[in-house]
Order: sequence, then structure tokens, then C-alpha cells
Amino acid sequence: MSVQSAAGIIPTFTIYDRLRKAREVSGLDQAALADAIGVTRASVSAYETGRVAKPRKIVLNAWALATGVPVQWLETGVAPVPGDDGAPAGGAGAGGGSRDWTRTNNRPINSRMLCH
Repeated sequence: MSVQSAAGIIPTFTIYDRLRKAREVSGLDQAALADAIGVTRASVSAYETGRVAKPRKIVLNAWALATGVPVQWLETGVAPVPGDDGAPAGGAGAGGGSRDWTRTNNRPINSRMLCH
């Protein structure tokens, strides 16, 4: 019998793994996510498999909004700590109602909406 260290095995996840996990956990297939963020299904596949070396910030922002995960987690694998950004402990808008930040006027967000 082997002895395992107290820390156990900690898998390493790449940004590509996190992109896929965020999509899967949100219940979206590649086509639905592509439609929501304004890219092709092939582009979603390319991001998830690492065929895109460094995803653009606007794509990461749209992906985070559409899947409901923090963009910081997508980028780094580290979940943000409440309060570190100066926002109230409940996050942005704490203390007042709830809002689905992945939708605007009952339409899915897309990357064109994020451009200024």
C-alpha cells in the first residue's frame, strides 16, 4: 500500500480547461455560448482546446458574463475574494434586488455590446 501526502493530488487547470468548465457548468453547449457572445461555434471550440494561444480580454469578459463565472477565475484560476475590489461584501449591487447580468433587455449579451 502506498502512502499519499497530506496535501493529496491537486490537478492543474489551464485557461482552456476553465473556459470549458465555465460553459459546461452554466449548461450551455458550444453553439449557444457562441450565439450569446457573438462568435462562431468553431471559435468557442478553438478557445476551449487551446488553438487560440491567448484569448482576448473582450472574449474573456463576454464568456464570464454569459456563463456567470468571475473573469478573474477564467484568467487565473483563483476565485476573487469578496471585498477585495472595494465593493460591498455581497458584491456589486449588494442590498438591492437581483439581476441576471448575462442578459440585457431580455436578450443574451454579446461581444458587440461590450465594445465602446
